[in-house]
Amino acid sequence: MLPALLPGFSELRVRGRRPSVPAELRIYAIGDIHGRLDLLNTLLARISRDIAFRPTARPIYVFLGDYIDRGPSSRETIDRLIEHRRTHACVFLKGNHELIAIKCLSDRALFDQWLRLGGLETLVSYGVPPDTLAYGRQIAKLQSAFHSALPREHFRFFRDLKNSFACGDFFFAHAGVKPNVELSSQRENDLLWIREEFLSSKEEFGKIIVHGHTPTREIEVGPNRINIDTGAFATGRLSCLVLEGEDLSVIDTSFES
Repeated sequence: MLPALLPGFSELRVRGRRPSVPAELRIYAIGDIHGRLDLLNTLLARISRDIAFRPTARPIYVFLGDYIDRGPSSRETIDRLIEHRRTHACVFLKGNHELIAIKCLSDRALFDQWLRLGGLETLVSYGVPPDTLAYGRQIAKLQSAFHSALPREHFRFFRDLKNSFACGDFFFAHAGVKPNVELSSQRENDLLWIREEFLSSKEEFGKIIVHGHTPTREIEVGPNRINIDTGAFATGRLSCLVLEGEDLSVIDTSFES
């Protein structure tokens, strides 16, 4: 099955022309996974079929962050991503959920916030004993248990996540960018957490911003951005934006294969 054309993409412009990526390159940008290993496996299989049907010299996978929390299989999702990068060219961006999870290893004060954001499901997936999950006064035990349960390879994966990635006329970041700030000068906090100030901005950023972080029912195309977070953990829809030359299309777990 061919990827579906992205509605509204013909309106996108960068300096008065259609945005594009370099020749002989195809980018598969994947939205927020949130522990839905089942959807990730389905999407990766559909991307593999696309590459087999439409061979390309340089496929690159760009993952937009929020691999963990909320869904049931955070640990298994990280295992799958680590496995995938062994045989594929990948760029892994940091999401706010990865940021706070790793900070919790050294900052107990963040645990309550992380648990409210879905960290409980992540701890369960890492095998943290159920009796330890009665948090409150047990934060120190939770922190110690997470330290012990987190494989070193996973820690290195989280540590090495990038804040952004630029290619051709596109700039990839988990949440978006701060308006009126050069893309090269963006702060991590904005790249990982920003919402309304970015989402409502009509500024021409010099590149089209591809982001997730704010779930929508459909991929959202604005004059200066594309939001590909379709709420996978709750909707069952994990979306991938395909960029090649001036063409933009979508591969989606909700499509029939």
